[in-house]
Amino acid sequence: MKFIDKIPFSFLLVITVFMLGAPFVPEPHLVEKMRMLVDGTLTRALDIFDVFWHLLPQCCSRRSLSEAKAINRRIDGVAPEC
Repeated sequence: MKFIDKIPFSFLLVITVFMLGAPFVPEPHLVEKMRMLVDGTLTRALDIFDVFWHLLPQCCSRRSLSEAKAINRRIDGVAPEC
């Protein structure tokens, strides 16, 4: 996933916020999917894919953030956590 390293973190953050809420009207799409998951109606493959699609930028942002923290630890001379 080296392509993620080339994407600016601020851009990933904006995309993450947008994808978590899009579409915004009448309710955020991810909220609808989480409600379907709780109700047990999230059964279609398209709906399950849609949840992963909306969460993908968040996963990329978290990975990018955790890698940045690891780099900072190495620069500061702190041993990585095991």
